[in-house]
This record gives sequence, C-alpha cells and structure tokens, in this order.
Amino acid sequence: MKNSKKIPKTFIGFLIASFFIWLLITFSKEYSAVISYPVTYKNIQQDKLLQQAPIKKIDIAVKASGFKLLRSNFNTKTINLESSILQRKNDSRFYLLVKNQFTKIQKQLNSGIELQEILQDTIYLNLGLLKSKKVALKANLDIKYQIGYDLLGAIKVVPDSIVISGPEEQLKKITHLNLKRIKLNNLKENFSQDVIVMHPNINFKFSTVKATVSGSVERFTEGNLAIPFTTKNLPEGVNLTTLSENVEVIFVVALSNFAKVSDTSFKVECDFEMSEKNNLSYLIPKVISKPDFIKSFKIVPLKIDFLIQK
Repeated sequence: MKNSKKIPKTFIGFLIASFFIWLLITFSKEYSAVISYPVTYKNIQQDKLLQQAPIKKIDIAVKASGFKLLRSNFNTKTINLESSILQRKNDSRFYLLVKNQFTKIQKQLNSGIELQEILQDTIYLNLGLLKSKKVALKANLDIKYQIGYDLLGAIKVVPDSIVISGPEEQLKKITHLNLKRIKLNNLKENFSQDVIVMHPNINFKFSTVKATVSGSVERFTEGNLAIPFTTKNLPEGVNLTTLSENVEVIFVVALSNFAKVSDTSFKVECDFEMSEKNNLSYLIPKVISKPDFIKSFKIVPLKIDFLIQK
C-alpha cells in the first residue's frame, strides 16, 4: 500500500493568509459601480396630491473602495428627493430634474461614496389639485337574527359622513364610502362595533378612519285588527254596497310597542275611480296611514267585491 501524503498545516495557513491579503488589496482599490437607491419624495405642495405612484428607485453611478461598495449594496440608504419646486408639463403632469439635486444627494450617501452621475435625469409626477368633499358612510351588514328577533329602527352610523381630500378629478367620482363588513349570527341583542372606513384605491386623505355602527334589536310579535275602510272618488248619486265594512290588518311589531297599536293606528282606503278606470269589479284596499314603528303588515282580503245601486 502507498502512503498518502498529508498537506502540511503551515501550507494551509499560508494559503488562507494569502487569500485574505489578496482580499484586502482587492477591496481596498477604488471601483466605479451603479447602485439602485430607493427614493422618497419630500415637501410636495400641500394643495397637491400624487394620483399615481412615481418610480421608487433611481440608479446612481458612484465611485468608492470595494469595501464601501459592498457595504452600500447590502445597506442601501433611502434618498430623499426635494419635490417642493416642480416643472409643469401639462395639467396634472409635473417633473423634477434630479441632476439639480446632485449636491443634496451626495450628502445623503454613505461616507466614502463619491457620486459621479445620476442616470435618471428626469422624474415625472402625476399630481392632482387637492380638494375636499363631505361624503356619506354606508354600513355593510351581514346579520342573521335569532328566530323572533329583528332590528328595531334604523342602523346608526356615527359619524354618518366624513370629509375626504384628494385630487379633484378623482374626488368627483366618490359619492359615498363603505365601511368594513360586519357579520353577526344568531343575534338577539343590541350591538355596537367600531369599524374602519374602506379606502378606495387612490391616495385620499380622510378626516377620520373609523366609525361606530350600532343597532337596537328586539323580539317581534304578530297581531291583527279589524279596520274599517273608506272609499274615495265615488261619483255623486252612486251608492256603493260592499260585503264587509272592515278589512283585517295583520302586522308585525316590536314587543315593546305592541300595546301602542289600536284600531285607530291604521287608516285604510279604497279608490273607486282607480277600479273604474281599470275595469275592475272590485276595490283594492290600501293602508294610507300607519305608525312608524310597525315593521310590516298585510291586508286581508286584497280585493273587496261591491255592488252599485243607482
């Protein structure tokens, strides 16, 4: 068997030391490179607002030692671009000349990085004139009530409207704003929830970002009453005879309001002229007056037969 030769440890140490010396020499030299820097736009005029996102990075040609360049590539600073003074191209399109900010950008680079050239000479910004407008907030509800329970009155939204500010052209399209969806199951009691205002996909400013949605929930019950009806638009000299002088009104009302309902709560009326014009041999009763707290109702019968005596 042949004896394998071992590499001396001193030789390995020499190789490692040589590598590090080469690395130090190589990275100590100056190099030119192009680095992509993220940017933000500072001091845009208060009466204007971005309608579209501008470019997020600019490419900059720099000169520095290898160590500095390596560090910059792993830890890239964000460059602030002064945007208070812009040139106008048309109604909503503005631009800034980045080369005019050469000195300001140089000061923002890491120490030892020399700025040589800014490759993006011009950056365009789509700006709209900032206007304000008051718009309504709309609740978005998905509620399933426990059997026998329902909403008492209207849903309350506080505040019911907010002031939004944004580009004039985009603002014209906004008629209302929706609130985040509320989903409730098997509900049998009052509720109140703070929900966020849903932002449209545009850069708007809101006077508030939340609203409170609340509602009163109560047990409901059904009742019925015999209600007398009247007939209007009867020609002079015409005597009308109906089989009944009353109709039955079946209503649904909150349990707390049930005692408030009486036979004077509803007013029912038939229009003879409407029946005559449509060649009908019957009257159609309609509820023309009822309490606001009645949830729903129906009339029985829906048709009233009549005889005319002249």
